[in-house]
Amino acid sequence: MPDFTAITPNALAALVADRANELSGFAVIAVEGADAADPMAFAVAVAELLHTTGRPAEVVALHDFVRPASVRLEFDREDEFTYRTGWFDYAALNREVLEPLRKSGRWLPALWNERADRSARARIRTALPGTILLVAGPMLLGRGLRFDFTVGLRMSEAALRRHTEERARFTIAPILAQQELETPDVLVAWDHPNRPAVRAG
Repeated sequence: MPDFTAITPNALAALVADRANELSGFAVIAVEGADAADPMAFAVAVAELLHTTGRPAEVVALHDFVRPASVRLEFDREDEFTYRTGWFDYAALNREVLEPLRKSGRWLPALWNERADRSARARIRTALPGTILLVAGPMLLGRGLRFDFTVGLRMSEAALRRHTEERARFTIAPILAQQELETPDVLVAWDHPNRPAVRAG
């Protein structure tokens, strides 16, 4: 089993920001974590630290790239296979965010409004030179997406069951299975977000 070293949340965000600052040009960082891990909050914290160093940074939520409800809920509202394979539009994330950012510095911040279940009607943005884009959400790794750096906020099954709403517990098994496919560059034990631990080495 890998060794983990305790770290404060602020120090962890600083570690990721430092690694991000080592990347040149436009770069994309994955912050993978179940909804219970709140990867968006961590991604925002890293982006704010990058801003203090003068490095442009933006955050994209994977939940803004969900498929329409008619697709997500076609078979069952709690279908584990659909959640893992058809809930989020990873191809659209690649097509509208990752690839165009690298090619032209332009990217779409959101595709679909999950709550309203309609187009987000977001406008394409032009990134400042050297922008770091942090993409936050579940099951980002193991999709063949090209990230320059990856962070995994990993929670055990027990922690996921404690912190996931009952109506969303069907997502736990798919999340745990997907996490087995790829190890992030920075692997974080996140059962207690106020007391994380980072894999040594």
